[in-house]
Amino acid sequence: MGNQKQFWVGNLKFLRERKKMTQDFLANELKISRSKLATLESGRTTNPLLEDVVNFSRYFKVSVDTLITVDLSKIGELRLRELEAGNDVYLKGGNLRVLAITVDRSNRENVEYVSVKAKAGYKAGYHDPSYIAELPKLSLPNLKTGNTYRMFPTTGDSMLPIPEGSDILTKYVTDMGSIKAGTLCIVILREEQDFVFKKVTVLEKSFLLESLNLTYEPYEVAAEDVLELWEFEKFMSGNIPEGSADMDTVLRYIKEMQQDIHLIKAREGKSKS
Repeated sequence: MGNQKQFWVGNLKFLRERKKMTQDFLANELKISRSKLATLESGRTTNPLLEDVVNFSRYFKVSVDTLITVDLSKIGELRLRELEAGNDVYLKGGNLRVLAITVDRSNRENVEYVSVKAKAGYKAGYHDPSYIAELPKLSLPNLKTGNTYRMFPTTGDSMLPIPEGSDILTKYVTDMGSIKAGTLCIVILREEQDFVFKKVTVLEKSFLLESLNLTYEPYEVAAEDVLELWEFEKFMSGNIPEGSADMDTVLRYIKEMQQDIHLIKAREGKSKS
């Protein structure tokens, strides 16, 4: 197995220590002896049993191919969380997080439109082919081949100067950990009723979400709470964007001044008492 054997051996210890497990604990979980686990982790077992490899694969939710051929210590925490969520390029079967799509009569992918009415059910149905099949289909020119596109409506003013009520054409992000800092995306969040349209930056174990409208504060979400990212391609609107960037800055400064004044008054009140 060469380096692949080294990856297997190193991955066993790496995955155990990443979960802060002792050898005794993991051996008990896998129903093997501690001495056998220690032997596997040390690499003294020249040809490990397939049963042992499969048990590790199932327990840590990493495919056998990945467990053997990829140095997991080098791929980063976000990618590891992706693997554990089922987004493993080697993984086959029911645990694979599949992107549901539809195609036209020429076997070309449609652009599905997630209408305002359909937004409420998207989080539950985004991976369900029957739900996706019910969405309106669009055929748009000049789209690059090899990408999957979807269109989402926007609500609220957090992305001004893009007008409220615009339709955002996006392309699916297959590797969420690889996007550039500040990439505009539709973000599908596990705990949100609605999706959000934000500038996205990858942090060590989370994503930073920022609005174009500076009156809205940026915030972080845990990596495991992001179900999908759809990168901004273009938007369509019946309204002409207004040059509101300067006004956003003024409003942000006013908000900060109000907060400062509130703190000063609070301090004065304490000093008088």
